[in-house]
Amino acid sequence: MNSIEVKKINRNAIYKFLSNHNPISIQEIAYALHMSLPTVTQNIKELQERDLIIETGLFESTGGRKAKGFAFNSVAKYAIGLDITRNHVGIILTDLSGKVIKNVRKQYPFVNLIEYFEEVGHLVKQFIVDCEIQSSRVLGVGIALPAILSEDKQTINYATVIDFKGGSVKDFSEFIPYPCTLVNDANAAGFAELWGEGNIQNVVYLSLNNSVGGSVIISKNIYTGENQRSGEFGHMIIVPNGRKCYCGQKGCVDAYCSAKILSDSTNGKIAEFFRLLSLNNSQQQVLWEEYLTHLVVTINNLRMLYDCNVILGGYAGAYMDEYIEYIRELVAAKNTFEVDGSYLYVCKYKLEATAVGAALQQVESFMNNV
Repeated sequence: MNSIEVKKINRNAIYKFLSNHNPISIQEIAYALHMSLPTVTQNIKELQERDLIIETGLFESTGGRKAKGFAFNSVAKYAIGLDITRNHVGIILTDLSGKVIKNVRKQYPFVNLIEYFEEVGHLVKQFIVDCEIQSSRVLGVGIALPAILSEDKQTINYATVIDFKGGSVKDFSEFIPYPCTLVNDANAAGFAELWGEGNIQNVVYLSLNNSVGGSVIISKNIYTGENQRSGEFGHMIIVPNGRKCYCGQKGCVDAYCSAKILSDSTNGKIAEFFRLLSLNNSQQQVLWEEYLTHLVVTINNLRMLYDCNVILGGYAGAYMDEYIEYIRELVAAKNTFEVDGSYLYVCKYKLEATAVGAALQQVESFMNNV
């Protein structure tokens, strides 16, 4: 490597180190990263000039000159995330720490027409105005869709939930004046769940939205598979010749475990389903127990396949905190090797996880290239 490449690696290491620590001195950074004081000092100066870190004041003296404290400036830049669904558009703004600053969700059915993309562009531009941030501080827009993408993430290879096969990122970017990237919706949500989780490297994310999907994350990287179809858990067959799935097959997980199975009993309102369930309403209880028989089989299969933590997310997963211990007992009873279901968790992002994950991929790209 030449000196420019080494300098970039050092700067990036310092920047990422600061993003995970409270205010800290140059001396402590140098010690932790095994770098010389001049190297750290020069890089701190450059990061300050770019407003990416800030000086926080002086530490208490231990006998000599008081050391200055430096911290990660999480509001130096922002990213936008879009969640494109069949009937809605979710939009969020996140800072560099992953904190959601603002979110909105609008009913706007997907139509593969130029008028649709033009209106989405208008929604994004108005959202940024409403957030009262300078456009120069927006890194870009991550766009999550219920679709299988090409390897270069530029075009849509498969889309049944929305009619967008053959579509392209250019359909959106023509009307959005910021760098745009596409991401599969379940992969985005899974990515969000691992953001900031330093100790967890591998996880399977099961997205229980109105269509079932998922994400396989290995060493904090999304495993997309050889054909970009990894994590399509909704189309695992768990009941041979069972219910018809929207994909045309019979017995898919999606036909038994989508959030619609529950919310259809309450006029499409998933929150109302769980409210009635908490009140021991008989209709919801019967539906819930039937739903769990299939969900437990799916979870156990994922555990057998990947032997790592499983996270329940999506519209239905977001309401499962109250029931997680019971579900753990059920999956433990199915497990050949384990006596408990402690590997099973409920998602931490209850709202707009997909849009958050799409935005965070913009953030990660930026942080990797500081």
